[in-house]
Amino acid sequence: MTTSTHIAAAPAPTRKKRPPRLLEVTRTEPLSEHMVRIFLGGEALAGFPDNAPGGHLKVFLPRDHQSTPSLPELTADGPIWPEPEERPITRTYSVRQMDTERGELAIDFVLHGDNGPASRWAARATQGDLIGISGPGGPLPLLKPADHYLLAGDLSALPAMIALCEALPGNASGHVLIEAIDERDHIDFEHPPGLKIHWLYRGAQAACESMRLIEAARALSFDENAVVFGWAGGENSAVLALRDHFRNTLALPKGRFYAVPYWKDQFSEERYHQERHRIMDENE
Repeated sequence: MTTSTHIAAAPAPTRKKRPPRLLEVTRTEPLSEHMVRIFLGGEALAGFPDNAPGGHLKVFLPRDHQSTPSLPELTADGPIWPEPEERPITRTYSVRQMDTERGELAIDFVLHGDNGPASRWAARATQGDLIGISGPGGPLPLLKPADHYLLAGDLSALPAMIALCEALPGNASGHVLIEAIDERDHIDFEHPPGLKIHWLYRGAQAACESMRLIEAARALSFDENAVVFGWAGGENSAVLALRDHFRNTLALPKGRFYAVPYWKDQFSEERYHQERHRIMDENE
């Protein structure tokens, strides 16, 4: 058996719950046709961990009539939310990067017009705009030591995948499968040379109908004695197919893969919320 790649053993971020942080936009950076990076800062960012690449964040957006989101109050009995008309719009994103020296948290947003409140907010975000966040959460670290890695996802998972690639040791090997709309979504990023990056373009095809990720995953092979870790994120249909591939084709035991659907085509996050969390719980 080959020797597994070991991820630097950094202490996991504290899981003690703390109130949501109210942060302000410090700057924005366009990354590609459908992605923008929002940098956040402020006094409330103090103490945010810098060792949670790809960790899950809850993002609290202001309502259309608000300039500041009304954040929930954290109590011993759980969160107390504002009245429905004042309750913030809540979405889930990933830690792209935490720069403690600059005091900036970077979150990458996928832009798909005004069809979603987060995309609409991100497309218009300017310096000084306010947003709430809580986290990071999720199993940390997201990747465990392995001989080879198989990471797969669409643009919604790309920020997490890039963050994870950057955090891997230089001798890591494997494959990263990225599904995007077309070449205008291509982003160059740093990664260990042993990781092969595969860009897959679906064009006008609906995300829920695309088979590009699962077909690319099925075309790969690994040494039967190698320790493989699988990670998948993105649209519900693709993630479930990839999870089945991890379980049944690669025969990865529980704990050697993580599959998290970020969204479901034709569904709002509110409508998809319970199903998504049921699927996430099956990773545990």
